Amino acid sequence: MHKRFIHFVFICIFLYSCGNQQGDSDNSNRFILNWIPVDSLNQELPRGIEVFHAIHVGSNLRAWYVKVEEALPNIETRVVVSDDSDGRESVSQFSARLNAPVIINGGYFRMDLSPAKHVGILKVDDDLIHAATSSVLRGEQRFYLNRAAIGFDENDKIQIEWVSSQGDSIYLWEKPIANLPGIPGILPDTTYRKLWAARDILGGGPQLIRDDKIYISTDEEVFFGTSIPMVHPRTAAGITQEGDLILLLVDGRQLISRGVDLSELARILYDLGCRDAINLDGGGSSALVVNGILLNRPAGTTTEREVMSALAVFAHK
Repeated sequence: MHKRFIHFVFICIFLYSCGNQQGDSDNSNRFILNWIPVDSLNQELPRGIEVFHAIHVGSNLRAWYVKVEEALPNIETRVVVSDDSDGRESVSQFSARLNAPVIINGGYFRMDLSPAKHVGILKVDDDLIHAATSSVLRGEQRFYLNRAAIGFDENDKIQIEWVSSQGDSIYLWEKPIANLPGIPGILPDTTYRKLWAARDILGGGPQLIRDDKIYISTDEEVFFGTSIPMVHPRTAAGITQEGDLILLLVDGRQLISRGVDLSELARILYDLGCRDAINLDGGGSSALVVNGILLNRPAGTTTEREVMSALAVFAHK
């Protein structure tokens, strides 16, 4: 009986590992997008910012991505937050107010509150606006967690990390808490955390790619029991081996573009050369504005949802 139990545990661990981590040889959800530069926009954009577009008829997908050479001295990406009284504005309104060449929607937020309340960590210009999510309930079970976030330091270095916060201090973790549906993970010792002093931090999740391997931490970040893993319009961000920022938007909920699930989203970002990547708020919130032009059709319409936070790419002269 003891040997059978050990064998059963081994099988469960193996299946869990296969389900959450995917290596280079994984050919599931495999489709190749033919990315074409959007010359009409690129010729007007500053050096270091390029927009690409792809349509895949067979998979009913339409997507855009912006490549940002963050290392260039004139380029700077910032986390921005609405200054409206209700804490929300459209991505187009962000664009008009900030005069940034590129704006894409950011993190999750409570739409039922006014002013809006961010869900997950939000730090702007060294001001911690909202703490990291520390735990959630699924039924009557409480799950402690460290969810993914993207951060930018004073030197424009980009990181995607699993984070927690305590007071005004923010910590990054090498691994998330090992949660599973119905099985809360064990809280790790605090010696495994490090202070993260990034200037701007935007929470989202789950993480999609970690250290050049597809690693979708849906269970660990406790997004099970939600609609997040399903097919939706998507916004995501990634970091390439060269340190460039990739901002990706996949249209959805329309005939020309169905949207993607998290596995498909991770594969697109991996094929774009991302070594780390994070899922951000999607669905009706997904919107990408370049040079004041809304590129996508949010949730299949021309009406933008007002959001609380965004990523803004600035080009300084």
